[in-house]
Amino acid sequence: MRKVTRQVAFDPAGWTPERAAKVVELFDGLAPEWHTRGTDERMTGIDDALERGGPFPPGPCLEAGCGVGLLTPRLVARFEDVIASDISYEMLGRAPHITPLVLADSSRLPFPDRSIGTLVLVNMFLFPVEVERVIADDGVVLWINSLGPATPIHLPAEEVQAALGDAWDGVHAEAGWGTWASMRRRPR
Repeated sequence: MRKVTRQVAFDPAGWTPERAAKVVELFDGLAPEWHTRGTDERMTGIDDALERGGPFPPGPCLEAGCGVGLLTPRLVARFEDVIASDISYEMLGRAPHITPLVLADSSRLPFPDRSIGTLVLVNMFLFPVEVERVIADDGVVLWINSLGPATPIHLPAEEVQAALGDAWDGVHAEAGWGTWASMRRRPR
């Protein structure tokens, strides 16, 4: 997973239909037991990012790669307008129906340009071209690894910034087991 994570973050051609199908198959198979991963220890970094990673702009918050929605209630409590998406139908089918749920490949999100205020990526692949397209000019990208460097889908904050490019800047921190980065476009 680390190799795939790095490839798709730094090479748009690294995400192919075949790779997407393998990821769907993997996560569809994991869906029945995914709810067991919502431990308090895994939420510490997430809670810290939501507390200190702002301020967050107005506009929808998109939780891309929501899985079974372990984080979704926290986002609904924090943001006025939340959308949760995942590439796995089996995962999404187990998510709480407390916000709109969208079956989507995050390399091609079904949202207009510059329409998302906050993009939350927890243990998720980073698709920089799509981030650049959907995030509002004053938007925020929250990149969170709930197990820090032990997270299978992991990039250090410095690599997240490098993948997004020179137009982006941010802060990063560790909390409990987790690591996070809050990224924004640099002022022009």
